[in-house]
Amino acid sequence: MSQSPGRPGTDEYAEFYAPYIAAVKEPLLDTLEAEAGEWGALLASVPPDREGYRYAPGKWSVREVVGHVTDAERMFTVRAMAFARGDRSHFPSFDENAYAANSGADGRTLADLAEEFTTVRRATVLLLRSFDEEVWSRRGVASGYEFTVRSLAWIIAGHSRHHRRVLAERYL
Repeated sequence: MSQSPGRPGTDEYAEFYAPYIAAVKEPLLDTLEAEAGEWGALLASVPPDREGYRYAPGKWSVREVVGHVTDAERMFTVRAMAFARGDRSHFPSFDENAYAANSGADGRTLADLAEEFTTVRRATVLLLRSFDEEVWSRRGVASGYEFTVRSLAWIIAGHSRHHRRVLAERYL
């Protein structure tokens, strides 16, 4: 099993992701595991009548935010796995708004979405823990930018943290 990878250098990811990476505490893999529980507690505190709440017109509902975080984690994890395995394919961007609009999240319960997120997070952590030390520095291209496996793991954590904060501040 791998140790948590150190914080990535600025040459390992697109600048857009710098705030996500900066928001994450070390050790990364322990943080990812702990955060699953933090998500669980937050989502368990959402009253049923707030699950479909949107803080402004055109914004995602609480359910859609959780679906988005789960979808994005899957996308980042697939990229990390591909780069770890030496895949030199260029991975395209994904349209987060199209994904949210077509996710069906608003037709599901928040409890179901929370269970899915927890399951995806557990799979993410197991995959990341399986990587040998030299894997973390492997690179690949996604959305037209070069990333390392390490940076994608940190982006997963930072992206999730960002949306958990938004839920707490703007929705609840």
